[in-house]
Amino acid sequence: MNRGDHDLNPDMRPHEPLIPAAVLIPLMNRRDGVKLMLTKRSEALPDHPGQISFPGGRINASDASPRAAALRESNEEVGLSPNSIEVVGELDIYITRTGFHITPVVGLVRPPFDIQPNRSEVAEVFELPLELVVDPANYERCSRVYEGHRRKFYVLNFEKHVIWGVTAGILVNLAQVLHEQ
Repeated sequence: MNRGDHDLNPDMRPHEPLIPAAVLIPLMNRRDGVKLMLTKRSEALPDHPGQISFPGGRINASDASPRAAALRESNEEVGLSPNSIEVVGELDIYITRTGFHITPVVGLVRPPFDIQPNRSEVAEVFELPLELVVDPANYERCSRVYEGHRRKFYVLNFEKHVIWGVTAGILVNLAQVLHEQ
C-alpha cells in the first residue's frame, strides 16, 4: 500500500515522474527505552532547511536497493556504519506532493556506534522516544494554505523540535504498524 501526503489531502497529486528515495528509521535500545534517531537538516541546504528528517535521500543508480541507499545515506549524513545496523523491514512507500517515492527502511542500531554528523547536511542529531511515537494522542492534525490550497499534515512536538510533514507521516505509519503487531 502506498501512503503519503494524499492520505490527508486526497485532491493533491504528486509531481511526476516520481523520484525514488529511501530513509532509515534507526531504532536504538537504550536503558530508558527504545529511541528513534532523527536529524535536523542544516539551514544551509536549499531544500527543507532546518526541518526534522530521517537520515536518507535519493536512490542512486549505484545503489543495489532502497535498503542499500538508506544505509549509504545514513553513513554519509550521520556516520552510522552499515555494519552496525540490522535491517528488520520496510514500511509502506510514502509518496510526497513534491514527487518523491520514499521507502522507509527500519533498522536496529547495535552498539557501539559513533555519531559524526556531516555538518553541511545535518545541524543536529537527536533521539525521540518510541513510546511518544506510538501514542496517537501525541499527533496533531494541522493545516496551512500552500499554493492556494489548504494542505493538511501531522505534527508531533518533542522538546524544542517540531516534527511535521513527511517525517511525521512516516512516524504515523510506524505507529500504526507497531499497533498491529
